[in-house]
Formats: sequence, C-alpha cells, structure tokens
Amino acid sequence: MIGLKRGTVELLPHQKEWEEEAKNKIELLKQLLGNTAIDIQHVGSTAIFSIHAKPIIDLAVAVNELKDVLPYVEILQKHDIIYRGEILAGEVFFVIGNGEIRTHHIHVVKWNGKEWNNYINFRNYLNTYPEKAMLYDSHKQRLAQKFSNDRKSYTKSKETMIQQLLLEANNWNMFDNND
Repeated sequence: MIGLKRGTVELLPHQKEWEEEAKNKIELLKQLLGNTAIDIQHVGSTAIFSIHAKPIIDLAVAVNELKDVLPYVEILQKHDIIYRGEILAGEVFFVIGNGEIRTHHIHVVKWNGKEWNNYINFRNYLNTYPEKAMLYDSHKQRLAQKFSNDRKSYTKSKETMIQQLLLEANNWNMFDNND
C-alpha cells in the first residue's frame, strides 16, 4: 500500500512492494525523460530496508542542470506527474497522487551535486549500518506520534538528526567506502 493524505504522518513497517513500485516509476521516468535523466534512484525512508516510513515513494532524478527538466513538464503531467516547481533551493519537485493523497515525491537535482550525494549517501549509510537506521527509526516513530496531523512539524523536528546522520554518511562515503 502506498499513499498518504497531505499534511498527515503515518509510518508503516518496510514493505517489499515499495521497491517494486519504485522500479516501475523509475522505468516510466527513464522513458519520459530519456537521456536528460543521468540517473534515477529510489531514496528516502522507503528505500531503507529496516525502518518504518511514510508510504510515499521518494525518487531522486539526476540531471546536468535543473532547467533541463522543464521542457518535460507537459509530458510528465500527461502521466499524472505534477510539477510543483523549485520548492527547495537546488531541487525541482514533482508529486504523484490524486488530490489529497500523495503516492510519490520526485526530486530533480543536479548530478553529483550536494542534494544528489546527500540522498544517495544517506540511504546507503543507513542500509549499511542498521544500528544507525534503528536510531533514526525510533526518533521518527516518536515524532510521528506527536505530529500525526502536522507533517511540517514532523519534518522540521527530524532535521537535526538527519543533519547529524548526513554528516556521518558523507564522511563514511568519503573515507570508509573508497577502499
């Protein structure tokens, strides 16, 4: 099962179906974007095997320049992929869903840029170190209970831990993972 009402927080145990759903959307995006998409990866909590996650699939799409995706907005919309613009600096954002229910978040970022590396390193680090993933999972579950109807506060409250784990992940990728 995927999808969650906008603004709400509900965490589910990891589902094998999330990986299959991510693969299907990655294939669709590759067909629609062609060579503009240098790489497309399943990221976010649904890509971390041992933790609970909101049932929304996050995909990161790497491009040379953010503007490279703009000519594709119309064709993406024909496939129910909704353009939301540059919500965060350095990222063009799309969503998939029907009205209030969101099923996918698509983050278009610069290939090998800070955002791309953060998505990949965070996922890989937490999948490599389950004890770090469990620490993050416990934190998320506490926050989900506290902010079940306030996703903005939930997201903001995770930020300090995410930044700490990102620092560890980026250091790990730079030093430990290049043997």
